[in-house]
Amino acid sequence: MFAAPAAPPLPVAHRLRLRAVWRSAGWPSRDGVEAELLASGLLEQSWDDAGRAAVRLGAAGVAALARCTQQHRAARDGHEALVDAVARTMQRAGRLAWRGLALRAPLPGDDGATRWVVAMPDVFSIRPSPLEDRIEPIVHEIKVRRADLLADLRRPDKGAAYRALSAQCWYVLREGIADPDEVPTAYGVLVASAGGALMLARSAPPLPRRLAIATWLALARATPLPNTLDDDQGVLGGAAHGGWALVGAGASR
Repeated sequence: MFAAPAAPPLPVAHRLRLRAVWRSAGWPSRDGVEAELLASGLLEQSWDDAGRAAVRLGAAGVAALARCTQQHRAARDGHEALVDAVARTMQRAGRLAWRGLALRAPLPGDDGATRWVVAMPDVFSIRPSPLEDRIEPIVHEIKVRRADLLADLRRPDKGAAYRALSAQCWYVLREGIADPDEVPTAYGVLVASAGGALMLARSAPPLPRRLAIATWLALARATPLPNTLDDDQGVLGGAAHGGWALVGAGASR
């Protein structure tokens, strides 16, 4: 007996429209997205006694919306798990780590003046040192879906802001979503396997970066992640990226 093939993923515009109709009174938009959803049976039309049209999700539309929600939750859970693992890795290396920081990064404007961009790296960490040139701020950006990675790479200001804040900038990619060569050489690349190993694909080039006063103020207002690794010695042996065992590549820091 053969299993039925999985339904193809809905385009983003169609997913958003289904969610909007589900949450609304169902006033029709009369555009191409709505026409395609009606033709596919995911939306249904109805009319009231005054002849006014409305759209609603049919049984197939409800099932599609539920499926999209489950897929999004699974992707989000996978992303958060990998973010947490990278943050713990930085702690294992003796660094202070933060998640969810909003940091103002200075970028050059077209007129030569400085413009400020808000960056929200998945993991930001520093080495606790009394010497400013030993702080070594590092940004890790985690991607578990190819679409999210490609969207990032189409936003040059986002990557420039990360680099303006760090002495090293890394992308951590779930295995299979992209070839490391697709990531610009300004970033290091780590690949997270399904088994939990982290493989070094490319080292991050060092940047001559010190923390700006705006970053110090943001860190002073925030609380680093609590260290729960007192009894955790991590993985012993092999090359390491702050405590991760690196498979299939050597690294020097």
